[in-house]
Amino acid sequence: MTQLLVLARLIDRLSDFSAVFAKWAVLLCSLISAGNAVMRYTFSYSSNGWLEIQWYLFAACVMLGAAQVLRVNEHVRVDVIYGTLKSKSRVWIDLFGLTFFLMPAMILFAYLSWPLFVGMYVSGEISGNAGGLIRWPVMMLLPLGFALMALQGVSEMIKRVGWLRGTYQMDLTYERPLQ
Repeated sequence: MTQLLVLARLIDRLSDFSAVFAKWAVLLCSLISAGNAVMRYTFSYSSNGWLEIQWYLFAACVMLGAAQVLRVNEHVRVDVIYGTLKSKSRVWIDLFGLTFFLMPAMILFAYLSWPLFVGMYVSGEISGNAGGLIRWPVMMLLPLGFALMALQGVSEMIKRVGWLRGTYQMDLTYERPLQ
């Protein structure tokens, strides 16, 4: 179990690392959006490339930040029943959800999105809009983001099994690891 917990910590660091890119993508997206609005309304100039880079950066924010959201337990959850349960029951529900819902979905989505990315990379597909950008970088975010979520799912499963076995401590009020 000790080696699995080391693996979980490594995966958590990878999620932290990808979250840094997501954080900067939010800032860049906001700055580009504001700059684009100023250019459009002040100088009557706009570019499809600038509009597309905004949604590329938004995609980076979502796909690279999702694993971190799972790691820090800030994902959407309906707490009506979950919040009333004892810690052990919550951990079992988490394990069930991670095993039978998150993992199969993320593995399937990564598998299905990989050929889309490869096809766009090989063909060098470019947006049909005038001044549009190449599309493979944003498509690469799909299999990458789904793989990061699957890895973080593995980390969360390891930590919950560790908690059940008494080898890992979590604050189950928020289900975050004790620092």
